[in-house]
Amino acid sequence: MTEIDLAQFRATKYRSAGFGFLTFAVPLITGTIVGRLFGFDWNPSILIGSLFASHTLLAYPIISRLGVVNNEAVTVTIGATIFTDVGALLVLAVCVGINKGNFSALSLGSLLLALLIYSAVILFGFSWLGKEFFRRSGDEEGNQFLFVLLVVFVSALGAELIGVEKIVGAFLAGLAVNSIVGDGPVKEKILFVGTVLFVPIFFVDVGLLIDLPAFVRSMGAIGLTLTILVGLIGSKFLAALLAQLAYRYSWREGITMWSLSMPQVAATLAATFVGYREGMLTEDVLNSVIVLMLVTSTLGPLITARAAAGLTPTSEPLLDLEIEQPEIPSVALEPEQLTIVVPVYNPNTERNLLEMAALLAQHAAGRIVPLAVTPAHAHMDAPELDQALQRSRALLARATELGQEFGAVVEPLLRIDDNVAQGISRASREQEASLIVMGWGQTAGLRARLFGSLIDRTLWSAHCPVAVTRLLQPAATIRRILVPVETPARKALQTVRFASILAKANHVEMTLLHVADPHSPADRMTWLKSQLDWLSAQANAAVKPEIQILQAEDVVSTIVQQAHAYDLVILRASRRRSSGIGELTLGSITVPIVKQLNCSVITLGEPQRKPLMRPLYRSHASSVSNSAKSSTA
Repeated sequence: MTEIDLAQFRATKYRSAGFGFLTFAVPLITGTIVGRLFGFDWNPSILIGSLFASHTLLAYPIISRLGVVNNEAVTVTIGATIFTDVGALLVLAVCVGINKGNFSALSLGSLLLALLIYSAVILFGFSWLGKEFFRRSGDEEGNQFLFVLLVVFVSALGAELIGVEKIVGAFLAGLAVNSIVGDGPVKEKILFVGTVLFVPIFFVDVGLLIDLPAFVRSMGAIGLTLTILVGLIGSKFLAALLAQLAYRYSWREGITMWSLSMPQVAATLAATFVGYREGMLTEDVLNSVIVLMLVTSTLGPLITARAAAGLTPTSEPLLDLEIEQPEIPSVALEPEQLTIVVPVYNPNTERNLLEMAALLAQHAAGRIVPLAVTPAHAHMDAPELDQALQRSRALLARATELGQEFGAVVEPLLRIDDNVAQGISRASREQEASLIVMGWGQTAGLRARLFGSLIDRTLWSAHCPVAVTRLLQPAATIRRILVPVETPARKALQTVRFASILAKANHVEMTLLHVADPHSPADRMTWLKSQLDWLSAQANAAVKPEIQILQAEDVVSTIVQQAHAYDLVILRASRRRSSGIGELTLGSITVPIVKQLNCSVITLGEPQRKPLMRPLYRSHASSVSNSAKSSTA
């Protein structure tokens, strides 16, 4: 349950609650009717209805790629997931509790009271305890990860003690730690372990329960499967239609809400598995739910990709410049004070990194700080430490020579630290760095996925932007720069500004490229053009950037094909969770693009939850804001 953004949910909580009630109640009633039609008692029928009530945000990566996550209809649907999943699992707990013993009004009341107390303890108690633990543990990611696992296991044990299913406890544990872990490395490790370990084990367990010959024979009773399919899809559509009419959304927004709330995967399969194990659901129902999962998990994202392509954000993200953001001490540097930290640890890439840093520093009358971090030892007189220090001094001496050769102001720095990534981040903070320039390293290995690569850990802890570079030619020979803009919103401004500074320093051309959905309507294309025009104007480049908008299904292949005509591609390294088991540190399309590019590439990683390089565009943004105010006055 860590995938739901609680801050986003709070912004539309009332409408989310309204749609959550509709998309829970309508399918619940429909599923109950289906169960009664096929001869099930009331308790199993209500359980079948609860299977209809929940949904999985399977198409979230699609709407994120299209840049319409902040459309109100989409946000409402995402928030409604909390209500539907909680409601469905509570219904499951009650149904299983009734099935286990002698049912009475007193036993039902006791179960509901126990559930209420248990839920409050998990949601509020563990949330408070987690905040205290994370505050006291500092940067100990291993201990924080173990704490989250402990919360899950204790919650599951508590659920077992009060007589409800362990899945209810695990779900509530996810809600409790949601706001604690945030979008940090601990969350990524939880998702990684869950994706590669717990989820496969769960599916293997389900697979062992399915008798394939019986599954084939049950297809003869196709009536139940078709009724469940039609009932689920129809009830979700009716709920979305009612919400569309109540909130006065467009038809396209209503279809998007329907398609987002259609897929039945995680909670549905888990609840079905529990009901089957308890003897409440038959094998025909289990097989029908598997078919339901296959159909809805395919149909839902397909419809979302078509419908959401024509949506525009409810409030355009580039129009929030009037909102003053808090200054960050030591980060708000003017361009003439530009300080670039270059960690030196690989002699093969040192020259190109320092040349690019020197270009940027000279353009802004700044300085470069070659940094060598030597791992600490328990004893400062250890011979191994002496050898490591000698190597670091040799690297710094070479870096100083190269920096002076390129005409830059060089201030080498040697640091001893027990963690290399933390050493880079701490030294950068102490030097009031505006930018960290690093070479591209290995990020796809198992060790990197479990414990994070050096780049990964630096991206998470750095206070300033981190430019991860793979330069195949000297920076001075670069003549054309391509900047793919995945989502033409304000968050892309940082990458565009960085590219414009590099283009100015090298006196080269720059192109902004956006690959749009081929089914995007004319108004969507017009909106995209206006967003890119805004970004181009904010670039403040010597030569106005060229704008390209291409419509294609395969974003990665299109960008790679266009990159053949350029010397350098600059990508935004977004800190998002990938839906798969790889690419834990970069965006969903960044790593595939980098792997296929044959030219130089820079990925600009942004500091977490902080404005990026604001002073580089602050004055211009302020003038835009002021002119907008004066024009409306």
